[in-house]
Amino acid sequence: MVLLAILQRGEDANALEIRRELEESANRKVAKGAFYTTLNRLERKKYLSWTARTVVEGRSGLPQRHFKVTPQGVAELQKSRDALQNLWQGLDEVWEAR
Repeated sequence: MVLLAILQRGEDANALEIRRELEESANRKVAKGAFYTTLNRLERKKYLSWTARTVVEGRSGLPQRHFKVTPQGVAELQKSRDALQNLWQGLDEVWEAR
């Protein structure tokens, strides 16, 4: 979901924007610790990358990390989408029976 949220926000998404996108899309709170752990794990797997950007006035002076999905991340998302589509295939009849 994090990779999808980054794609939704565009190529220039910072962590706060990504987290907000996740919370709005999933309609639930996202714990900071779990979120940043996930970002780090996705970076280690080379599914996302980031660049440090100059800080906006009024902030603490620390640069912001801006994230983008890598080609490997896009490929992984496509594999996940295909797997989900395969699982959903043929479930219309089951779904209607409930």
